Amino acid sequence: MFCDPEIIMILLTPCSGLFQCTNKFFLSDRATGLKIKEFARQNAANALSVANMLMGMSSILCSLNGHHHAACWLVLIGYLLDLADGAVARQLGACSALGAKLDDFGDFTTFGIATSLLLKTTGLLDHILCICYVLSVFTRLCFFSSGIPFMYRGLPCIYSAAILACVSLLTGGNMALLRVLAVAMIIFMISQTFYPHDKVLESQAWKKVVYAGGILMLFCSSFQPACLYYLLWSTSYILFPTSLWSSKV
Repeated sequence: MFCDPEIIMILLTPCSGLFQCTNKFFLSDRATGLKIKEFARQNAANALSVANMLMGMSSILCSLNGHHHAACWLVLIGYLLDLADGAVARQLGACSALGAKLDDFGDFTTFGIATSLLLKTTGLLDHILCICYVLSVFTRLCFFSSGIPFMYRGLPCIYSAAILACVSLLTGGNMALLRVLAVAMIIFMISQTFYPHDKVLESQAWKKVVYAGGILMLFCSSFQPACLYYLLWSTSYILFPTSLWSSKV
């Protein structure tokens, strides 16, 4: 017994429609997945910059509420995030004007305002010092482009912030020492001295080991060894910038 061809077509038509719908669903799902991956690639570095900014804002709130130790640790976490965001952007090919602005905003928040509040200003002179520190970071970020490849003009504010945070933790907030250091860091930041791009995660292997050690020290060690580690790291950049920290191999 032979089936009518029209009946066969009717029976197959719904199945064909189902296959088309299923195919469209998978294609749409795949396209959505690709869009999500591309969005993540384009914004991974921006997310790190925003995280750095959030660390700075949290540090500010901690300082205002008297949680001095937490404020210092948040600045050091911002230190690690800031060293990573540029490397991530370059590795993923996601450098953008928005990313540069977010990076500057994050640096100003964490290494400018939040760090200045670690000075625990109590009098008029302390307030003036705090304002001068913030202005020096602002000047360094906005106007101190060296125009020379692989070089900064003036000490990057990330290192001055790390030094102040570490010394504050190690000395229990010794204000006399912190004032002297803050003045020295201001002079370094607004000086015309050239400092090399460190690019810790894109340079020699030992620098990557230093960075990994910083993560381990921050989360797996007591505060004194961690503070000494970050203090030596930041001070070495100031004392031996070219011989140790130049990004050129």
